[in-house]
Amino acid sequence: MDIGLSLSRNARRIPEKTAIIFGEETYSYKQFNNKVNKLAHGLLEQGVEKGDKIAFMMKNSAEFMIVYYAIMKVGAIAVPVNFRLTMNEVSYILDNCDASVVFFDGDYASLIQEATAENEKINLKVAVDGNVLNGQLAYEEILTGIIENPDIVVDESDDAEILYTSGTTGYPKGALFDHHRVLHVVFNTAMNMKINPGDNLLHVAPMFHSAQLNLFVVSGTYLGCTQVIHQNFEPAKVLEAIEKHKISIFFSVPTMYNFLLQVPNKEEFDLSSVTRCGYGAAPMPIAVLEKTIELFGTEQFYNMCGQTEGGPGAGIFLLPEEHKEKMGAGGKASLNTEVRVVDDHGKDVVPGQVGEFIIQSEMVMKMYYNDPEETANTLRDGWLYTGDLATIDEDGYITLVDRKKDMIISGGENVYSTEVEQVLYKYPKLLECAVIGLPDETWGEKVVAVIVLKKGETVDHEDLKAYCKKNLAGYKVPVEFIEEEEIPRNASGKVLKYRMREAITAGENNDS
Repeated sequence: MDIGLSLSRNARRIPEKTAIIFGEETYSYKQFNNKVNKLAHGLLEQGVEKGDKIAFMMKNSAEFMIVYYAIMKVGAIAVPVNFRLTMNEVSYILDNCDASVVFFDGDYASLIQEATAENEKINLKVAVDGNVLNGQLAYEEILTGIIENPDIVVDESDDAEILYTSGTTGYPKGALFDHHRVLHVVFNTAMNMKINPGDNLLHVAPMFHSAQLNLFVVSGTYLGCTQVIHQNFEPAKVLEAIEKHKISIFFSVPTMYNFLLQVPNKEEFDLSSVTRCGYGAAPMPIAVLEKTIELFGTEQFYNMCGQTEGGPGAGIFLLPEEHKEKMGAGGKASLNTEVRVVDDHGKDVVPGQVGEFIIQSEMVMKMYYNDPEETANTLRDGWLYTGDLATIDEDGYITLVDRKKDMIISGGENVYSTEVEQVLYKYPKLLECAVIGLPDETWGEKVVAVIVLKKGETVDHEDLKAYCKKNLAGYKVPVEFIEEEEIPRNASGKVLKYRMREAITAGENNDS
């Protein structure tokens, strides 16, 4: 079994069923498969061989899915690239993954041209739409008229994807997966969330990210679901699409759910078709989750807590029925997965003690591509060391409290940002917040909260500090509140705390 074969089978089994809806474009499974095959044969005619790395820097679109499945069918390795990265970051990824081909939306033609200027490995640059610069080809130029499946044997053990990590602590690393690992993510997700061919899925989170790609795009295609694609996240249009297309499964990151709650007439939309909601990629504030459950009118919410290196199906799930007693927890091990919380010596911690969250599963990456040192640091004795700090309770439920590198040590006391953020999110005037540690001559580090106010609101910082003192131990209370227009995040919704620390520290140095 391989990823591309699932599409071929659906084209034979349910040829007329709607596979993709993207704006005014609609494709049946037969049409989807035909378009994929036309591109796959075009890649072969351009000299692409099995095992080649093909990068693509594209926003959500029908073409994104066509490019991805064409790569799968020729036995190449897909390398989706975050379209929000800088030229230097893109250049680094394209070089690091040894890509020989890169697809991109026309809006990124200049960036790609600059990022590949000194890259001699790339011999084919394809603009999917819009601008085509010198040395680049237009997407239509490499399409063929061949609609038969390419005669390429792809095995389950063949490599399928290099997924770059979010880069929340620096340059991203490329997690390598074969078809076997990705397909196990599909099976795991389908069983956990009870996805079936009758479901309609809406893709609003970026499809280059492992959560939307493997958990839902590949799962939805494998099962023969109808998939609606939004290129950009526009909260009101998301609610409209749910009502119009009778979306039954919806996944989003916490930030997006928070912005759905800000739509003024949100209660006017009929969201009753949604029977299962997933959230993940970043911690979900309890206050936001409670309001989101009320908005959707269903308690069928799943906390999907994993990471890129886990596919991200390997990790922990909090099932809907567990939310009543354990809301805020990450959950227990997902199917086909073992999880632990361990101390610095690899021993299991006692309930309530903080340790590192580690994972063992068939869904875990093979390695970091071209990075044996980081691979050895991360994959140890058959376990994936996530770098996430967590606790485990008496019932075996795991809760993430911070990244190891983001933990704050103030006056010798450990402060976990997630705990402070959960309290701040209950303050009615705040839209978003992020808690970081900054250097302090007296305490080593001081707790600082970066806050974003809801539209039209003002906040007295002393009142906010008094509120925190009622709900937190004194050493956990932020000593400073910094108001910003937005919290810096990557495209998957994760807060870039290292960038916040750098920006604030640089600002303080410039003022001195």
